[in-house]
Order: sequence, then C-alpha cells, then structure tokens
Amino acid sequence: MSVQKDMNEPIYYGDPAATEGISVFAQDFDALFSYDGDDLGLSYTPASSAFCLWAPTAQEAMLVLYDSWQGEPVSVQPMTREVRGTWRISVAGELAGKFYTYRVRLGDRWNEAADPYAKAVGVNGDRAAILDLRATDPVRWTEDKPAFADPVDAVIYELHLRDLSVHPESGITHKGQFLGLAEAGTRGPGGIATGLDHIASLGVTHVQLLPVYDFATESVDETRLDEPHYNWGYDPKNYNVPEGSYATDPYGPAVRIRELKTLIQTLHDRGLRVIMDVVYNHVYDGYRVNFTKLVPGYYLRYKPDGTLSNGSGCGNDVATERVMTSRFIVDSVLYWAKEYHMDGFRFDLMGLMDIDTMQEIRRRLDEVDPSILTIGEGWIMETELAPEKQANQMNANALPGIGHFNDGFRDAVKGNIFREAEPGFIGGNLSTVPAVKTGITGGVVYGQESGQFADEPQQCVNYVECHDNHTMWDKIILSSQGYGDDRRRAMHRLASALVLTSQGIPFLHAGQEFMRTKFGVENSYKSPVEINRLDWERCLEHAADVEYMQRLIALRRSHPAFRLRSADEIREQLIFEKAPSGAIAYTLRGHAGGDAALHLYVLYHSGTGAASAVLPPLGDWQVIFGEELVTQLADGRLTVQGIGMVVLAVHPA
Repeated sequence: MSVQKDMNEPIYYGDPAATEGISVFAQDFDALFSYDGDDLGLSYTPASSAFCLWAPTAQEAMLVLYDSWQGEPVSVQPMTREVRGTWRISVAGELAGKFYTYRVRLGDRWNEAADPYAKAVGVNGDRAAILDLRATDPVRWTEDKPAFADPVDAVIYELHLRDLSVHPESGITHKGQFLGLAEAGTRGPGGIATGLDHIASLGVTHVQLLPVYDFATESVDETRLDEPHYNWGYDPKNYNVPEGSYATDPYGPAVRIRELKTLIQTLHDRGLRVIMDVVYNHVYDGYRVNFTKLVPGYYLRYKPDGTLSNGSGCGNDVATERVMTSRFIVDSVLYWAKEYHMDGFRFDLMGLMDIDTMQEIRRRLDEVDPSILTIGEGWIMETELAPEKQANQMNANALPGIGHFNDGFRDAVKGNIFREAEPGFIGGNLSTVPAVKTGITGGVVYGQESGQFADEPQQCVNYVECHDNHTMWDKIILSSQGYGDDRRRAMHRLASALVLTSQGIPFLHAGQEFMRTKFGVENSYKSPVEINRLDWERCLEHAADVEYMQRLIALRRSHPAFRLRSADEIREQLIFEKAPSGAIAYTLRGHAGGDAALHLYVLYHSGTGAASAVLPPLGDWQVIFGEELVTQLADGRLTVQGIGMVVLAVHPA
C-alpha cells in the first residue's frame, strides 16, 4: 500500500474527476452526496470517540491514531462507508491526548490528511488532536459581552497580534502571543500606556484581529519560533484551530485554545468586542490542503481548461458555491461564534465568495446573536463564478446586514493606492470631492448624482488605512513631495476625522493614531518585525496625535448624529452646505439621531490658508471640535485657518 505520509510531498491529484465512476463535477454530484448531519469530524467523550469523514470519491478510508504529533501510528483502523459519502468509526476508551489523521484510497493511491473539521491540532497542524474542549475553557469564561446596539456604533481597530507587542519597549511580557494582548498595566517609553491599556484608552469598540486560525507552516514554522519569523496569516491550513505560534506552547494542543479564549474574555471584560479576520476564499496550497487530499477536485474552482481559478492571486479560489464547501464555511463561522464567543467576522476577498453562502452566514449568526458584525472585502474580481452570484459591491443589495469596505472613499480621501504620487482630498485634489461626499453619506444613494453600493449605512465600512498597501503616513509622504511634516500631520488628522464623522462603520488601522509608518514598504505580509511592529517610541513622540484620535472617537460616540441608522435618516437629516474652495461642509439637522445638539455643522478644510463659510441661520453656533483652526465665529460666518476639521453645534433652547 502506497501511503502519502510526508505532508510536504506532492500528493496524488491526477484527474480530479474521479473514482468508481463518480465525478465531483457531475451535475447531480451534490444532490447525490451532500450530507446535512451535524456529526462531521470528531465527537469526543471519555468513554468513546466517534469519527465521521465526508469523502464520497474514496474507495476505502482509514482512521490513523498516533501518540504524538510525530512518529509512527499506534493503530490504523478501517472506517465503514455509510450514507451520502460519509465514512464512520467509533473507538471505545479514553483517547484524549492522542492525535489522528484520515487515509483515503483514490484509485491506486492513498492520501493522508488531518481532519478538515479538526478543532485541535498538533504543532504545525499536520495531525488533528483529541481533547475535551471543555477542559480548554479558562477559569473565567462567560457569555457576557459589552453592550452593542447597531453596526454603525462600532469603531473598529485592526490589529496583528505580533505587531502589538514585539517592540523591545512595549513593556509586554508575552511578546507576539495571545496573552500579550491580554496583559494589563503595561507601560512603554515615557510611561505611556501600551498594548491593551492603550487600545482601551482610545475608546474603540471592536478589536479586529488579523488571522488567528492555524496557518501554513511555510509561513511560520511553529517548531522554529526561536528564529526570526513573521506573516500576516492569509494562508489557511486548519480553519477551526487557533494558530500555534501565538501560544506559549505550540506543542500542547489545548494551550493555544485556552489562551485565545483567555484573550477574548479579557477584551470583553475591558469593554472591547472581537472581530476575527477569516479567509474562506482561498487556501494556502490548492494541491496540498486537506480538502484536496480527501476529495480531489471538489472544494476548489477550475477554469474550462482544467487549471485552478485564481482570482485571489494566491493560486486558487475556493468553490464556496458547492454544497459541502458552503456547509463547511457556515459551520466554521458558527463554531468560532459559539465556542470562542467571537463578536464579528471580516471576510477576506469576500467578492470571490457566493451570495447564498454569505446570506446563510448572516441568517445563522442572527439566530445566535444579531449583534455579531459581518464585514468584508466586496471587491469585483475575476473568478469562475457567475458575476450575479458573487458577494461583491455590485450585488450589495442582495447582502443586507453585511458591510463592504469603501475603497472609493479611501482613494478619494488620500489618493489612489495604485498611483503612489497621486494626492486625494487631504492633499488638495478637489476632483475627489464628489467621491468623498459619497463616503460621508455612508455609501447610500443620496441624490441623482450621489451614491455607491450601500442600501443602508450598515453596509459601508469607511477607512483610509488597513494592513494592506502603504500606511496613510507613507502614502502621504509619496504624494506630498516638498511638504513639511507639520502639513502632513494635519493632512493625516483630517483623513482620520473624515472616517470618524462619516456615516456608516468607521475602521482604523493599529498605529494610525500615531501616524504609523512601514518605512515605505507597500506589502509587508512577510517583512521583518522591525517593519511591521507597532513602534511605541513613535507613539510617545506623537502623543498629541493619539490624544486627537481619542477626541475624534469620543466625538463620534457622544453624538448619534454621526451614526444615523438608516438611509432615509441620512437623506433627511444630512444636508450639504455651500463651502469655500478646498472645503466640504454639511449640517446634521432636526435633532439627528436624538443628538444632544439640535444641529451640527461640520467643515472639512484641505487648504493651508484661510477660508470663510456662511453658516445656515439655525441659531447661535458654538465650536465643539477643532477650535485650534477657528479664527472667527461671528455674525453667521465661520473663518478657519489651515488643514483640518471643525464641528459646530446649536444647542436646543
């Protein structure tokens, strides 16, 4: 019997069509073999463990048990073929502490793989682990969550776990680990708060973690963590297991689970919700991933010539439209929501996924907790899926309750990310004003000439910086040759102000508050930690900018007018006013959103000189933000000097 045991050995792939006359590409394959039971994977008890594998094209299937993450098997037992492509076996006795894989015979070749439904794995994720999940719960593990009413109330802070703590001056003990973000009371240069205390002090509501599931060994080898290593983690290996390199002990299968739960509980206790960045649109290697080893050809998309579809640019696209693929994705999301108490999901390259799967995710999450956020990259991309089925911005009307990142607003504010020298509104490019306004109105149809993809503001995620592409500071440097740093700081502040006072869901990148730089590196997914880490010395240097961000977030959270719940409210209560050249002005009227101020007036000014605006005659206007820019406020006129945002209010009598 030829068995593929080396997980890095190229596996049997051949004709992904099939075995015993069964083709995964047959029109009726899903009708014949899709399985809707709730027992796929491992069902553990101390008395016995039941294993259920879906592998309809296999002629034989074996359960392989191991004593450790390496070494030879202690037993190889045949599984029994049952209904709709499933294979089963039940093993009596206590198996906790053991590891397992499946072997399947496809034609004359045997492939071996970890269970795709595995909830725990050994180091580097090549073997699934058997354990009692309840034994992984921290001492304090509650279902209590910070109060949260509506998606537009969110202020999202995107963070890579390793970035947070690896700087030598972070003051954090568990550098690069789950527990590093769970540490309280950490201090950095000049005694500034770092880590969790810093994030909590900003006033954000959600921490969005770059991938924390188990990702490919080729990116980070969990057995060599004493060597330099870094990766964002957008290369999924085991979808339902935390990444071992973030644990204090990657060799202990329970450790990574317990420590991630500890982190989530700590964040909840500090008033912070947690969003998980998930990557269901592609896998780390279309030929070596567990799915392909067990059911070749089923889980990925193919072009008519038989090659892999590659809209992701990562070598493959997952066939989310297939019944069992979609089922796996929905089950996976629900597992993270229930077992780990996740509060939201950010779908990487969501435009490659199908509408039906995303609708089902939203429907099922609503049954668990309607306050769980769902946002994603709804880019319009080339893939082997009919355009009308793709979960992208063009089809946002079919995706209620799911937010899309607003790249149009991003590029209008700071300049096109693919044309490095091109400035945006903050750099004086006034041709972008109409596009900026569409972000201000939450991406909804506002008038005959204004509107984007959103039916409701909850579908619009406004941002100017994220882990991808240049940081905003680096983009400003590239697009503002000859400018001084004072002007660049003002531009940077204005961009953040636009994000936090626009309708929709605001999104910030970790370090944006202190003008984070990656020293000009545009794609730092595997750059050294020295490029990616949060620089706490820079945070000290930019203490005034951090304080500015805190004030911006407080402004948004204290005024419901910046968080209107519906497109109708936005159209009724947000009115663009006549503004001087280089500026955008609008009012939020009619006690918008139940705000303590009857009317608000907002002016974004991108010019370096003075500008004067006539105020609508709604009462006695008072400055509530941006007073440092105001040179005159009298006789129904506002005069400002320099780049930035000013907010005025008329209080009710």
